[in-house]
Amino acid sequence: MISLVDALFGVDDLSFQVIATLLWIVEAVVSLLIVKRVPYTEIDWSTYMQQVALYDKGERNYSKIEGDTGPCVYPGGHLVLFNILSYLTNGGKDIRLAQYIFVGFYLINLALVFRLYYKSKKIAPFVLIFLTLTGYRIHSIFVLRLFNDPLAMMFFYVAANCFISQKWFIGCIMYSVAVSIKMNVLLFAPALFFLLLTNTGYAGAIWYIGVCGLVQLFFGISFLARDHWAYLTRSFDLSRVFLFKWTVNWRFLPEDIFLDKRLHLLLLALHLIAVFLFAFFMWFRTHGGLRRAMEHLNHGIRTRFGPSEAIYALFTSNLMGIVFARSLHYQFYSWYFHQLPFLLFYKTRSVKGKIPLYSIAVKSVVLLVIEYSWNVYPSTILSSSLLHLAHIYIIGHLIVNRDAIEKPVKSKLF
Repeated sequence: MISLVDALFGVDDLSFQVIATLLWIVEAVVSLLIVKRVPYTEIDWSTYMQQVALYDKGERNYSKIEGDTGPCVYPGGHLVLFNILSYLTNGGKDIRLAQYIFVGFYLINLALVFRLYYKSKKIAPFVLIFLTLTGYRIHSIFVLRLFNDPLAMMFFYVAANCFISQKWFIGCIMYSVAVSIKMNVLLFAPALFFLLLTNTGYAGAIWYIGVCGLVQLFFGISFLARDHWAYLTRSFDLSRVFLFKWTVNWRFLPEDIFLDKRLHLLLLALHLIAVFLFAFFMWFRTHGGLRRAMEHLNHGIRTRFGPSEAIYALFTSNLMGIVFARSLHYQFYSWYFHQLPFLLFYKTRSVKGKIPLYSIAVKSVVLLVIEYSWNVYPSTILSSSLLHLAHIYIIGHLIVNRDAIEKPVKSKLF
């Protein structure tokens, strides 16, 4: 008879599948109870509905599509998706039905994340607990606030599942759909670019990038035809100024420094440097690193990376963007909540019986500190400082525990 400890820390597939299934069922019940017992909070849903109402009436000038809380600042996929939701919920008036639909989205999202963890073969089953029962804020974002952020992430996780299964065409379509809902998904782009390049070659990468572009054109063509400048500057506004009162991560700074463009340029530079360093010194190390993979590619040899390496690259690429973000708002937690346990507990499934309890305790505290920081409203000097310290710990942990480079490197010619 398998013990509970063996099940939670085991390396066999059955333990993982059983625990994942049980937690998914618990989450379904908890989410439904939240909808029934916790009051809905209106933030952006009514604005989304006002925006799609204009879209549904035929308005295609992005400068004229707006609602109570402001203009539409998301790409065209956002309007298409929420127009469907508006149709299903009587113009957005049936809030309870909308919440139940978002419960469905949440459970689909969770199943997709579970599959990524399972396919990686690097995560012990006990880690799944941190994806479920400890996430107060993530439940709020999904079923009490009805934001578009988690829906963009859901489509990204569909894409990620395709990528680890070498289904690049469908994956790129789903990835671009995610970007069309909210542009934060572009933070995964550096890792995806190198995955496409090393797995499919130069011609393949160009083709799949073109597929992503065609999806964007599909969602944006009617707006581009009406007023291309309004669409591009509204939906992909990189110069957008965030309000200090909403920031989760920079509360400890004076407001004038927070708004200073020099800080924004510094953060952008640090983001690019961090991505470059991770790309060339942290990604794909079990295949000799990115540099070795590129050398092979130049000789016509493509490198097919395993699921864990692809997931690791995608998640760390996103993490660098979040760590150096100009500002994080509360719904942005959904951008990386489901990725943090993977980054902290990477390789725990491959070292059964060798995971020190103090290590689990420290990492658990880090996750709880992050959860605390995202649940303090409004943010404080303490909460924002703790969030940065937790991010620094995660980056340090990743560097210290990076995979050793294997020699010789096994690559596949196909």
